[in-house]
Amino acid sequence: MTGRRKFIGSSMALLGALTLPIDALGRQPALARVILDNDFAGDPDGLFQLAHHVLCSSLKIPLIVGSHLPAKFGSGQDARDAAVRAGEVLGVMNLTGKFTVMAGSEMPIQSRTSWKPSAASAAIVREAMRSDATEPLIYAAGAGLTDLALAWLTEPRIGRRVKLIWIGGNTHAGHGNPGVKTTEPEFNFSIDPVAAQIVFNESDIEIWQVPSDAYSQMLFGTAELEELGAQSPLGAYLKARVDAVPEMFAKIPGVPPVAMTDAYVLGDSPLVTLTALVPPMQPDPTSSRYRLLPTPRLLENGTYEERPGARPMRVYTYLDAGLTFRDMLARFRVHAATAVSATD
Repeated sequence: MTGRRKFIGSSMALLGALTLPIDALGRQPALARVILDNDFAGDPDGLFQLAHHVLCSSLKIPLIVGSHLPAKFGSGQDARDAAVRAGEVLGVMNLTGKFTVMAGSEMPIQSRTSWKPSAASAAIVREAMRSDATEPLIYAAGAGLTDLALAWLTEPRIGRRVKLIWIGGNTHAGHGNPGVKTTEPEFNFSIDPVAAQIVFNESDIEIWQVPSDAYSQMLFGTAELEELGAQSPLGAYLKARVDAVPEMFAKIPGVPPVAMTDAYVLGDSPLVTLTALVPPMQPDPTSSRYRLLPTPRLLENGTYEERPGARPMRVYTYLDAGLTFRDMLARFRVHAATAVSATD
């Protein structure tokens, strides 16, 4: 009987918590502050991630950084173009002016001894060194790490104040499907190898890495893309950017034609999964899987050298794509419906 009373009492307490007034729920703290950094003028997967991220109510997004592409893919003003493209997405969503968007450095770090801060790296330092913010700071990067590395070089104290979630880097030995290439530099690493080496090898920044074998799991069907494109101005915009990919690659010398398939890799979407889509009682991405290992030394060719005793890092091996894309599509539908009702 005593156990039954305890059960009933705890159940009533839980029901009371679940039926708190809306104003009480509104006082729940944000999960984190998240700086978004991506090459929004390149692969459009970052645009899906951006649109999804800004609709997540559990996060504060103090800064959105548009970053550069590798030289052979770029125009020399990629960071500016990326910031413009991010602004376009926010404009389509009727969110212009709601977020701070700025261009990052237009060039990779040439060497460890040859670098200079960017306006974006200065803004990153300011956000990391704030004394009035209580939420943890996450740096969600879907491209190179130029501006984060510049920020750390400028002010190394930010290392203990920021956690990096990076979509990038090669598959680690023993992971990925048989035959996966682990010796060719991964694309996001190749954007700025020196910056990635600084963050891995010198800084004390905590790293959650989503390497190539993990982010390539994020397949979004083209039939879903067709449906999305017909649902709202945002969906039509995002679909148009994916439709433009073959033409974009055709303009790059030496790049083979893009094959026609029935899926597209939205490889930057784990940045949303790992920052926002977590359970409230245990705010950690429990539906995805990772290995915990000492942060390896990152070599010039993008391979890894073991460093026993180095600071621990997470290397994600499985991402919950189902949760991610269900949530993304639902938020896009709700946003579209809200936009329509606001104009009625």
